[in-house]
Amino acid sequence: MKSFIRVVELWVPDRTRTQLEFGGSLCGAEFTEFRTVSENALCAYDEGLPGKAWASGHPVILTRLANSTFKRADEAIEAGLTCAVALPVLAGEFLTAVLVLLCGDDAKHIGAIELWHNDPDKSHEMALVDGYYGTADKFEFNSRHTRFARGFGLPGRTWKAGAPLIIKDLDNSRGFLRREEASEIGIDCGVGIPYPVGDQTWVVTLLSAAATPIARRFEIWVPDEARSALVFHSGECSDHADLDALYAGKTIRRGEGSIGGAWATGMPALNEHLKQDGSIAAAMARASGMTQAVALPVIDNVRLKAVLAWYL
Repeated sequence: MKSFIRVVELWVPDRTRTQLEFGGSLCGAEFTEFRTVSENALCAYDEGLPGKAWASGHPVILTRLANSTFKRADEAIEAGLTCAVALPVLAGEFLTAVLVLLCGDDAKHIGAIELWHNDPDKSHEMALVDGYYGTADKFEFNSRHTRFARGFGLPGRTWKAGAPLIIKDLDNSRGFLRREEASEIGIDCGVGIPYPVGDQTWVVTLLSAAATPIARRFEIWVPDEARSALVFHSGECSDHADLDALYAGKTIRRGEGSIGGAWATGMPALNEHLKQDGSIAAAMARASGMTQAVALPVIDNVRLKAVLAWYL
């Protein structure tokens, strides 16, 4: 089974904080050569995809790598990669890291990564900036001609919540306004990530299908009232595990495992070997046969709002 996202990269400020350097990746053996190129790459402010996300302060998506700002386009295309989205993580006005997601392409590549945007000076609705849909042509057409008011659909609900959001069982969810089109092609789970910048808001949506899932499991962890530990908020698992029951009464301390580490550092965490993670979340994921994880902190100004984790 192939995942919709083929490569996950971390880009971090170097010691001078004047450019971004490669901070690790999760990828299969077929991308070894591409990873080697990435290890030796640097991106200055407003240069390359990570640098553009740094300069803009919001996500940037490239649905075509050829003739784009993507510095490693030739190597990426040769490796079968076709789309990239960069997710900056900022604490106030300071960048901690940029997470880059790269997708591939084949005849059965179903799913979507979308970037939505609202500028209140122009509209009260959220419109699509761009999106990558694999082979879901009809779903792509409908998405490009759809707008969402605040509180409606996955983009609008994420906008209103101001926090990451998971919608599962999309074909039965009234909260997902494109559920009929999604059901036709097997998209069954949606995740929204908000990026407020001043009075404008961007939302990244990850739409996962059973045949080419973005992840086998999504989880959202939030600080408890005392901000002394993280507690489970919501999740979705392709194995239909009852995550609420599994995590009842369980917590993750600051600095514990990938999820607690994302809280402690304010940086995304890529974990290639879950057996080295001592948290309850990693233990539950290992029990279900998962081996790798991504933990993305969602920061409101300088305080952690949530950690979005997904497992491969």
